[in-house]
Order: sequence, then C-alpha cells, then structure tokens
Amino acid sequence: MSRKYKIRNQDKLYFVTFTVIQWLDVFTRTVYKDILLDSIRYCQKAKGLEIWAYCIMTNHAHFIMGRNGTMALEHIIRDLKKFTAKRIVEAIENNPQESRRELFLWLFRKAGKYNPNNENIQFWQQGSHAVELSTNHMLDQRLDYIHNNPVKAGIVLSPEHYLYSSAINYAGLPEKLLDVMLI
Repeated sequence: MSRKYKIRNQDKLYFVTFTVIQWLDVFTRTVYKDILLDSIRYCQKAKGLEIWAYCIMTNHAHFIMGRNGTMALEHIIRDLKKFTAKRIVEAIENNPQESRRELFLWLFRKAGKYNPNNENIQFWQQGSHAVELSTNHMLDQRLDYIHNNPVKAGIVLSPEHYLYSSAINYAGLPEKLLDVMLI
C-alpha cells in the first residue's frame, strides 16, 4: 500500500477497492462472488470488520469499511484478500465448467511470478487504495459512487436492483446478502 493510501486512523471509515489482476472478469460467476461474501461475513464475525457499503462488480469490489475491535483494519484487509485469493483460485482450478480456467490460472501464475510479495499466484492487484472518509461529503460521495457503479456499467437501471450491492440494504429490501451498518 502506498503512503498516500495508508490506513492511519483505525477509528475512521475507509473507501477501499479490491481489483482482480488485469481487471479480469472473474466475478461473473456466482460461486466466486459467494466465496468473497462468505469471507466478508467471517471477518465481520471473527475479526471485527464493519461494512458500511459494498458493491461487487465483475472484476473489482468497492467497500466502505471500518473496524470494531483490536485488529488493525489493514490486517483484516490483508487476511481477507489473502484468503479469498486462495479460495477463488482453488475454485477456478476445481471447476470443470469454467471455460476460462486455463487462461485465468496462467495469468495468475504469471502475475505471481513477477511479484515478490506472492508465493506462486496473484489474484488481487497490490494495495487496496484505502481513502479515509474524513468528511460527510466524502462519505456521501463514495456511497453514491459505490451504489451507482452497476447503473453506470449498464447492468441495472436502479442501484437497488443489483443483488451484489448494499444499495439493497439502504432501500430496505429483504434480499440483502450482507449485513451492513447504515450511514
């Protein structure tokens, strides 16, 4: 994580982005999104992760997150990314219906080979571009950005119609996939 995007104040909320290497469209399959969601749920229960907003797109995910506990937010993010990378790559390896399996695995291995921070593979791009949300204006701006991401991508007409987003929670709909703290 670069100095500019370092988590400095553990008591603040942060806008964070996880991006798949080369912007690969991995999250077009439900099984991979479910791995990410299950891992987030675990971190919420076991590590004190608080999610205030999220949206999982095909090749990246945006969050407004904080923490409630003693574990540093950057350590929660590190663990979440490390675990999900391993689990998603395993799921790709073991999915005979994954038509992009060989290409994905080759690209993950190639990226891992040239990154000394990895053992063999790299799934997520380095860093999480953590931006401290120090004002209500910044918080509102990022919340709108996250929820309107699928609208701008042409996936849905309205933010609350996208299943993999906290816009559902904010609209009060029952289909929510993650519990979030409402702003």
